[in-house]
Amino acid sequence: MKRPSGPGLTGRGKYFRQKENEGLLFISLWLAGFIVFRLFPSVFSLVFSFSDFNLFGGIEKWGFMNYIGIAADKKITASFAVTVKYAAITVPLKLIAALLAALLLNHAVKGIGFFRTVFYIPTVLGSSVAIAILWKALFRDDGLVNQFLVLLGHEKISWLSDTGNALWVISFLRIWQFGSSMVVFLAALKAVPHELYEAAEIDGAGTIRKFFTITVPFLSPVIFYNMVTQTGLAFQEFNAPFVITQGGPRGSTTLISLLIYNIAFQEKNMGMACALTWVFFIVVSMIGALMFISQKYWVYYDGTPREEK
Repeated sequence: MKRPSGPGLTGRGKYFRQKENEGLLFISLWLAGFIVFRLFPSVFSLVFSFSDFNLFGGIEKWGFMNYIGIAADKKITASFAVTVKYAAITVPLKLIAALLAALLLNHAVKGIGFFRTVFYIPTVLGSSVAIAILWKALFRDDGLVNQFLVLLGHEKISWLSDTGNALWVISFLRIWQFGSSMVVFLAALKAVPHELYEAAEIDGAGTIRKFFTITVPFLSPVIFYNMVTQTGLAFQEFNAPFVITQGGPRGSTTLISLLIYNIAFQEKNMGMACALTWVFFIVVSMIGALMFISQKYWVYYDGTPREEK
């Protein structure tokens, strides 16, 4: 319906104008926060990415030197590789753990609500700095994990000082926090028609075959959703490497977000940090675009792949 306009507003026109003003009032706080904390910083970072802006020294020159330097800096390319490796480890294992937990909790048994709460608690607590400090204490050389290994007759493992183990310690912290994905999987499992399982049993299908021919296709939209969201979170990871390993040993856990922080606030090179942020944004956007392109080959909506619709 077209809203009346002009100086001679009718009663209906005044009603629409009043509702429009009320809507603007309701979103004004969000809009102010978006402009101040999102839009302005994004615009300023793009502008400063073409400068040698120093946190205390100001700007002396402008140009593409930061973007040229990113391509030639081996430390940056190594950090990109570590970030991709971290995401490749964390996201699949986290989704597998979440799906297995959802399948386990998708049963009407006594006390199931309690167990669902217990499985979700790590997600609530895991993002805090306190849990990261606790995780570091667990995996240090004299930590609880090594003490348990010694009781089993195994030698101590250098979890945090070995380049091959440190990234896995950080990954396990995030894999442990699978609660949010588990809840989404659990809700999707409730929507799978039980008649399909009954028909498959009549045809002689076993548990594994029913899982891959019925459960997985019905869950594929949710798998895709969790994959996209968890990949985005993995590429933004900062707390765990900053608190647990400080990027070490020898840069093996220096994820790109931590590297941007170090360049900006330790080296005081804000121009390079801004440029690296925008390059990282473009890379993550390209990865996200590839995910959305791939969904037409394996994601089923209403039982049909998108490319067949």
